[in-house]
Amino acid sequence: MDDAFHEEPALGQVYDRRLFSRLLGYLRPYRPAAAGAVGLIILSSLLQLVPPLLTAAAIDLYVRPPARATALNRLLGGWIADADLARSPAEGVGIIALLYIVVLAVSSVIKYAQGHVMQIMGQKIMLDMRRDVFGQLQRLPIRYFDRNPVGRLVTRASTDVGALNELFTAGFVSIFGDLAMLLGIMAVLFAISWPLALVSFAILPLLLLLSAWFKRHARTSYRSVRLRIAGINAFLQEHIVGMREVQLFGAETRAIEGFDAVNEAHRVANVQAIRYYAIYYPAVELVTALGLALVVWYGGGEVITGVLTFGFLVAYLQYVQRFYQPLADLSDKVNILQSAMAAGERIFALLDEQPGIVSPPDAYCPDTVRGAIRFADVDFAYVPGEPVLRDFSLDIRAGETIAVVGHTGAGKSTLASLLLRFYDVDRGYIAVDGEDVRRFDLKALRRAVAIVLQDVFLFSGSLASNIRLGDPRISDQRIAWAAREMGVLAFIEQMPDGFETMVRERGAGLSVGQKQLIAFARALAADPRILILDEATASIDTETEQRIQQALDRLLRDRTSLVIAHRLSTVQKADRIVVLHRGRLAEQGTHQELLEAGGIYQKLYELQFAGERLSAAG
Repeated sequence: MDDAFHEEPALGQVYDRRLFSRLLGYLRPYRPAAAGAVGLIILSSLLQLVPPLLTAAAIDLYVRPPARATALNRLLGGWIADADLARSPAEGVGIIALLYIVVLAVSSVIKYAQGHVMQIMGQKIMLDMRRDVFGQLQRLPIRYFDRNPVGRLVTRASTDVGALNELFTAGFVSIFGDLAMLLGIMAVLFAISWPLALVSFAILPLLLLLSAWFKRHARTSYRSVRLRIAGINAFLQEHIVGMREVQLFGAETRAIEGFDAVNEAHRVANVQAIRYYAIYYPAVELVTALGLALVVWYGGGEVITGVLTFGFLVAYLQYVQRFYQPLADLSDKVNILQSAMAAGERIFALLDEQPGIVSPPDAYCPDTVRGAIRFADVDFAYVPGEPVLRDFSLDIRAGETIAVVGHTGAGKSTLASLLLRFYDVDRGYIAVDGEDVRRFDLKALRRAVAIVLQDVFLFSGSLASNIRLGDPRISDQRIAWAAREMGVLAFIEQMPDGFETMVRERGAGLSVGQKQLIAFARALAADPRILILDEATASIDTETEQRIQQALDRLLRDRTSLVIAHRLSTVQKADRIVVLHRGRLAEQGTHQELLEAGGIYQKLYELQFAGERLSAAG
């Protein structure tokens, strides 16, 4: 697999103000919920300042009272005495323990409320973002999908959006809680003992250096993991969709070996990231242990000299642990932010992609289309410098059936793609009823045209929904009529639930002929003025083809039809046959006229029917 094709864009800086502002745009509709969640997490963080104070109170008031009263002794002791809550040390410890439990219970309820609000908000933001991504994918031209693998686009709508959800539900809000806790703890630590506070902060430079090292290395490994997961998605999508071909050609072993390669690359990238985590967190534990040791050493001396009480030393140790934890988690927060910035950059790159092929501001939107088509001096190339059509001109009268034949790669299917404006011509123009298709409203243009391809795509859903394709104007009665006209009604009525029978992904369980007949019924139900059959009968056996030929005559009647075919037996009834050769119009005329001319068509006809005679003789 070509890694360059599946490679993810390089990650930008950790924080991009413009990008972050765009991300916050998805938060704006939910500002009340976000503000409530921020308020709850700040309150929860401040409540976490209370338990260490209660621990100090229990120790200094009842477990091990100091020789001389401290401010806390006098404050809490006087309050408990005035309230007549405790008449003995055991009773006092019990009261404080009860208060401890109450504070923890209230904090837990607040955390639950905050988490619930943020998760609901995060799910709504993901819903909005995925809707925008999918909507943009509907608007982008086919050329965009030619150069972007499906696995990458699936990653945009799934993994990347999930990374942004983590930012809103974990990283973004928890930063406010961490800041509130850090500021509150710093205030308490300096209030208890400012020299001890300075000692406890001595390890901060080491923590910051570790975090900077981890951020730098984790960034590279994270990009590698993202690249590999996009490669896995693309490989899986390609080989699952092409499973029939894989098994048909006995390529299972090669497919497994190929998947092993991309899977192994993903494992190696993850192991590299895990290695940095495995170094970082033990190092952080070691540094924080050093900080706690400094607190015990210096604070123990203050307890011995009577400057600090034993209860306050225990509380101090609890505060310092709570202070170090958000700092130790800082790199995780940076990682979440980095992930979100990278995901946001890729998502907004997709959302900012200009559709290119759109309806003009003053689009031509006729109520009906007659179906006259003109190709005028058309040049077109999928890849610059490699033209597919050259100076191609053709006039098709309304209601005329034109067959297009030629060698593979001559540009036959390209005519259909250009008519439908999946691509725009490089030179010249294409007109319908005298109006350049680039002036048409896209929906009006494509509503006037139906196309039946060789490879029929059926969506998961009912047979009726696959014929209707979401068009509310097509009634159940018209669906049944179209199925009857195309000779597929008897087959559908034999299904367990008739038209409501569910179709599996890509029509699994249906024969090629059955899927093709459903595609014909889909086209007839839409009642288009212009019909394109692109190798539509190539996958149907001769018996089935003869059975539906009469139905096809009904489908083609009174419609402008463009029949693209390799099998010349299917085009002999066309009003005109157009022969393409190397992107140019080589010949045109009726079947008999072209045979008598002795040109390319006659050679194609002789080669094809000679091959059929050999096959029959064999």
